[in-house]
Amino acid sequence: MVMTIAITRNLPDRFGGFIGSCMHELAPGVYVAPKMKKSVRERLWKVMMEWSELIPDDGGIVLFWRSPEAPSNLAVRVLGWPKKELVEYEGMWLTHRNLTEYHNIGELKEMSDLKEPEFSEEDPSIQDF
Repeated sequence: MVMTIAITRNLPDRFGGFIGSCMHELAPGVYVAPKMKKSVRERLWKVMMEWSELIPDDGGIVLFWRSPEAPSNLAVRVLGWPKKELVEYEGMWLTHRNLTEYHNIGELKEMSDLKEPEFSEEDPSIQDF
């Protein structure tokens, strides 16, 4: 049993009611189960898949939990929003989405050409915890 977290956005009430029947709602649209069995998580996701046609264009659910077999030890399932692609790269999850007309391509190009400052152990912003 592992901690499972679900984050929802703009879903019909039936989703929140069902998710709330097996998880605690900590904040609007944020649910957590400190110890959820795999069978319960799989059943929850099966129901979400069956109801997926009811998800509006700007709605969705992200479900994640600790999994030693997954990249970054984090298993993730997404239905609907966010409109980003999750990509596994060198054992980590990265998010990717295409640029849109709202992105300033020139500014992004300038930022990609910037050089990072040299690393210094005397940097006061670096703290040793």
